Amino acid sequence: MHADISFIGLFLQASLLVKLVMLGLVGMSVLSWALIINRRKVLTSARADAEQFEDKFWSGADLSRLYHESNARRDSLAGMEQIFHAGFREFVRLQKQGRPQDTILEGTYRTMRVALSREVDRLETNLSVLATIGSISPYIGLFGTVWGIMNAFIALSEIKQATLAMVAPGIAEALIATAMGLFAAIPAVIAYNRFSYQVERLENHLANFMDEFSTILNRQVTTGNQ
Repeated sequence: MHADISFIGLFLQASLLVKLVMLGLVGMSVLSWALIINRRKVLTSARADAEQFEDKFWSGADLSRLYHESNARRDSLAGMEQIFHAGFREFVRLQKQGRPQDTILEGTYRTMRVALSREVDRLETNLSVLATIGSISPYIGLFGTVWGIMNAFIALSEIKQATLAMVAPGIAEALIATAMGLFAAIPAVIAYNRFSYQVERLENHLANFMDEFSTILNRQVTTGNQ
């Protein structure tokens, strides 16, 4: 009688602990792919929105009109438009209070910096989960492998004449845990590195816009005081 060495067969023959390890790795892999798909959509949308608003901003549109258009959608703003909206709102508020020029510019810049920080936090949501899955999955799989091989040799020690056919299924079912750990970890690590790089580029893009917008407001205040 030949042992079933298909994936399902090896899973069914595995010990309870190894089965739990395999199921846990499957769950981590599913979670990883769900997060990868979600983060890809979020980052793609963030890049597109930033480019669209930047084109509108540099088209020569009046800042007040641009602000009122953004204000009408203030509950759904994100990214570059949210930074612009927060900064211009604070700029107008401080101007109405008659604050000194330095106070106006410093307060506006600080407000935009907070908005930038919140946007980066939004873009980095769940990236730490991907990093965790990529870090621990191989070790969880290795644990399942070691446990499975240990059980296989314990079982063989009770048999007087052990053959390769007796050893192979137990070792194979144990090694599947390592393979599943790598299957969960590799996409998570690749996605984490890729998304981290994209977030960093977006952050630099938004920070550059924030500096350019601050320069425009600085000129506007200086011109208004002359």
